[in-house]
Amino acid sequence: MRKKIMLLVLLLTLSIFASILLGSVPLSPLHVLRCLTGLDTTSTAYILVNTVRLPRAAGACLAGMGLAVSGVILQGVMNNSLASPNTIGVNSGAGFAVMLALMSGGNYTSAVPAAAFAGALATSLVIFGLAYMADSSRTTIILAGITVSSFLSAGINTVKLLDTDITINLTTFMVGSLSGITFDTLKLPAAAIVIALLLSFLLARPLNVLGLGDDIARSLGLNVVLMRMLLLVLSSVLSGCVVSYAGLLSFVGLIVPHICRRLFGNDARYLLPCSALIGACLVLLCDILGRVLFAPFELPAGILMYFIGGPFFLYLLFKKKGGRRVHA
Repeated sequence: MRKKIMLLVLLLTLSIFASILLGSVPLSPLHVLRCLTGLDTTSTAYILVNTVRLPRAAGACLAGMGLAVSGVILQGVMNNSLASPNTIGVNSGAGFAVMLALMSGGNYTSAVPAAAFAGALATSLVIFGLAYMADSSRTTIILAGITVSSFLSAGINTVKLLDTDITINLTTFMVGSLSGITFDTLKLPAAAIVIALLLSFLLARPLNVLGLGDDIARSLGLNVVLMRMLLLVLSSVLSGCVVSYAGLLSFVGLIVPHICRRLFGNDARYLLPCSALIGACLVLLCDILGRVLFAPFELPAGILMYFIGGPFFLYLLFKKKGGRRVHA
């Protein structure tokens, strides 16, 4: 297992380096190393690396880690392998709250992350409440999430139409994009994501216990309601903070947990950190391809995620048809 994790760390390091190297203006590895080590601080390449590509790579890493771990948590809390920030509408809830914050004149660097977290948490609680009341099958809960997500997406478009002065590109926001990220916009979301990731790793054992079922979890001394609420809060912090700077980036939280379960098993102690690493690599790869395939034009990373995630979701939907019920 350690060798696999070290291999993922190496893959992530190479992906970050490739993200800095590649783009509409390719750079040489030696030149990038000189910029990163401070040997070159005056060239155009230094400005490009440190003000554009390095913060973009950092944002992609954090987005992949946050959404992947958020997906693992949601699937564990809802006992539903189809749950993810995208499929149950958590991303849309965060996006709608972001639009409301911007319409009310909120500061982008401070008010937007807080609003995104609040929107993500509120949506998570609504979907979880529907699961609790309806005692529904996996597919029904996902359909409920899609319905809520549709309403919230309509709300996002309505806010944008009512207030045309909102300084956000709605098209790239709706699909998810890493363009234009700076270290200033990343400061608050990055701090929240890192803290939430660390807390999630510490709660790996309780997440494993929740997977055994409520009765067994209670018999082992776990406060099921409190732990579920805490995990939902962490999931909302992760997904909401990503939405605050990357938009409605989709399917990372659905695809990555399933890949990691195939590779590393269901133990959350390994599943959470490995999902974080693979999620970061996946978003970096999509961002790199979006910049390279149609250079000098750029394709948002979220569009590539839709091409990958759509068929994957359909595969899971038919595979898991009529699965276990969700018990809160």
